[in-house]
Amino acid sequence: MAATGTDAAVRHTPAAPTRAQRLVAGQRIDAHRHDEHQIVHAGSGVVAVTTDAGTWFAPGTRAIWIPAGTVHAHRAHGRVDLHLVGLPAAENPLGLDAPVVLAVGPLLRELIVAYTRDPGDTGPQRRRLLAVLCDQLRASPQQPLRLPTPTDPRLAVVCALVHADPADTRTLAALGAATGTGERTLSRLFRREFGMTFPQWRTQSRLYHALRMLADGLPVTTVAHRCGWSSASAFIDVFRRSFGYTPGTHNRRT
Repeated sequence: MAATGTDAAVRHTPAAPTRAQRLVAGQRIDAHRHDEHQIVHAGSGVVAVTTDAGTWFAPGTRAIWIPAGTVHAHRAHGRVDLHLVGLPAAENPLGLDAPVVLAVGPLLRELIVAYTRDPGDTGPQRRRLLAVLCDQLRASPQQPLRLPTPTDPRLAVVCALVHADPADTRTLAALGAATGTGERTLSRLFRREFGMTFPQWRTQSRLYHALRMLADGLPVTTVAHRCGWSSASAFIDVFRRSFGYTPGTHNRRT
């Protein structure tokens, strides 16, 4: 996926903002960094966060943790009701120094929405709300919704082919033959750089493209076909297991 930009183009905002805002489909927030941690949640649509290490993506049942100092950019897929929660660098409820996608249950979702509703409030009730929010973050399971950025040029070529056509059903051996790299070499690169097999990575890629297409309003059957699933039912099964709801209800989740 695309890098976040050169150092000269990176905007530095010391405090990570806490707010709610509306993004239109395709809108971007260019590369920037904060001296604080941040939680990014899309109440509707899909938000993608890109760093030099990869792209993390999240629909409404997920949130993205961005550690302090991480250079990152946002992109909206569909209309996004974006909720941002800034946390002081000294308070790291997850103990993580790399971005990660977290599951968002009904309680955490309502806590994020409530906390971003009036960011100017500094009363004791708001502090208690943040304490419960952080407790829920600690209890939230991490989700493998990431597309790592390949560093090896041989791997990058194969990944670009799959991203360009998610419906491409070629095996890793066939992709290797088309790009001049052996299957065993590519298989080793996928495990070494991404920590996953080629089929696992391709499923992540297809899910990312599927979320983007659903956010644009495409029918489920069309999305299943364009993203390489053999049938709509196979797509629905994988989607439900990954996100906790069916693709047919994606754009109705607000």
